[in-house]
Amino acid sequence: MTSHGGQLSLRYHIQNVSEAEYLEPHWGYAARVRPCTNDPGSCEYLDQVYGSHDLRRRIWAPSRTDGLVPGSISAKESSVTRFSRAFSAYIRSSLLPDAARPIFGRTTRLQVLILAVLAGYLLIWSFVGITYQMWITPVKNNPGLYNIRSSLGPFSNRIGILAYALTPLSILLSNRESILSLLTGVPYQSFNFLHRWLGYIIFIQGSVHTIGWTVIEVRLYQPQPSTAIGWITQTYMIWGVVAMILLLMLFVLSTPWAIRITGYEFFRKAHYILAIIYIGACWGHWEQLKCFMLPSLLIWFLDRGVRLLRTALIHHQWLSDGSMGFRAAPASLTHFSDADGDIVRMDFTQPHDAWKIGQHFYLCFAESSIWQSHPFTPLNLPQTRNGSVTHSYIFRAKGGETKKVADLALKKLAQSPKATTPVILTGPYGESIAETLMPEDNLLCVAGGTGITYVLPVLLDLVQRPATRDRKIQLIWAIRRKADLCWVEQEIVAINNAARSHGIDVHIYVTREGGSSTYSAQDEKLGEQVVDVKETCGSPSCSSTSVNGIQTPISLDIQRIGSKGLNQHPDLKTLVNDFVDSTVRGPTKVFGSGPGGMISDLRSIVATCNSGSKVWKGNERFDVSLICDDRLEW
Repeated sequence: MTSHGGQLSLRYHIQNVSEAEYLEPHWGYAARVRPCTNDPGSCEYLDQVYGSHDLRRRIWAPSRTDGLVPGSISAKESSVTRFSRAFSAYIRSSLLPDAARPIFGRTTRLQVLILAVLAGYLLIWSFVGITYQMWITPVKNNPGLYNIRSSLGPFSNRIGILAYALTPLSILLSNRESILSLLTGVPYQSFNFLHRWLGYIIFIQGSVHTIGWTVIEVRLYQPQPSTAIGWITQTYMIWGVVAMILLLMLFVLSTPWAIRITGYEFFRKAHYILAIIYIGACWGHWEQLKCFMLPSLLIWFLDRGVRLLRTALIHHQWLSDGSMGFRAAPASLTHFSDADGDIVRMDFTQPHDAWKIGQHFYLCFAESSIWQSHPFTPLNLPQTRNGSVTHSYIFRAKGGETKKVADLALKKLAQSPKATTPVILTGPYGESIAETLMPEDNLLCVAGGTGITYVLPVLLDLVQRPATRDRKIQLIWAIRRKADLCWVEQEIVAINNAARSHGIDVHIYVTREGGSSTYSAQDEKLGEQVVDVKETCGSPSCSSTSVNGIQTPISLDIQRIGSKGLNQHPDLKTLVNDFVDSTVRGPTKVFGSGPGGMISDLRSIVATCNSGSKVWKGNERFDVSLICDDRLEW
């Protein structure tokens, strides 16, 4: 390392800085010594080095958009970057909407396309390389009897081997501690669709394999029925029958109607047990292919082991007696009565590293059951103070464990002003969604009910950062009743207080309270309403919340769009299109979380907002992406 002009310089290749008349700056690289004092060959080499570097930068580096004509892309922006954006917009316009919902559920066309490619690959390799022919051979010691030997045997074997080979991949696709996520950066929950349909493919392959060999042994081989009886009573065939029965049970219990009848928790536990026994039965059926079964078991147990380890690391801390050990997090509970399922808010502090915005945790409510855990997204910012991070969650209690927690909270609050319950954490999981935001991106957050927890941290993070000129930010939140604002009152106040400085529009739509279309008693010039938060959250259960006596009046646009007992959802198509059309410059990112129907609508709406040809021509407005809480697909 050398110094020049009193500054510590970077590595300068084969150049001598002491002989420089001046240094020529190069972005992302060491400055170049000018003039070149090396030999001619070295100077030509340096011309090539710096020329190649600058060319790479011109191709890939995104250009600045400050000061551009609204709605246009800089002429200096590389064609490669424009092509990438245009291609992404085209893909979203074509593959973002839901596929055939009666068959695939709420799944994008892109995921179905990936499944189709995988299925096509398997279909090809199920048939290629087999000589299709038939041979008639005499049966030894049985004059007049013949065996019909055909390509059905090799084909059935091929199908069976593929079913075995897909088993480790199926386990990988179901893992929460996903190796695939580490390799691809795709969150584990995005693989659930492929895991489910890969299981269906394995079931079809196992069925074809079984039917093929049944036809061979029962019809094509002679003499009968002795040949069939001798075949089916062999140990390996008994295990094969067991494996096929288990595979049938796995298939039936994983269908949506079976999950609705038996309940998700029964499905999950039964799925684990049946899958492990199925792997063992496959091993017993054909030990020569244990090379596929052993990795399946190891991957499954590794996933569970890492889960336990991560939980232990989060909860291993100092105990009250001064020793180190396992300690659950004591969560304070707040109960909000609701005819459609009570709402519970939990707040607690736990010493561990901060998560990333958009990630979620699995919570186990120890007082209810230690055998169940449920995924929840923190609604607060992940900020570490004195080595601890605060967690805040809300969830609607309709049945199962969440209903037990709501009843427990109500019971404890009746006995004491404060209620707590021990919570065990596992996580965090999922992807960081805030890191995808660029300064020039416009932001539209759409939430329904408790789905507000997914988008709140994004907005809370933005209000702590410097405002960006010409950036448009909007929150659309559909709630059933005006009092539902109490769930996240403190966070809504924080966002609203920064609304003017950061250009944030907050729109609340009340869908189940009758009355006029808007609260117009105290309209302001911008059509906003003045809502007294203390009055809104004045119910007995709300007064004991985390609001902590906040009495700051907040100015919000709150509209009643429904009548009592009837839901009327906001017109998302109009709202999204109006937002995109009103942007000054830059692309738009839509963050969505809520009921499955809302997410499906958003996918179709956002898809129609994209136009690859217009983005290619320089109009960034038609580059609209959707980031949604895909845990809803579980």
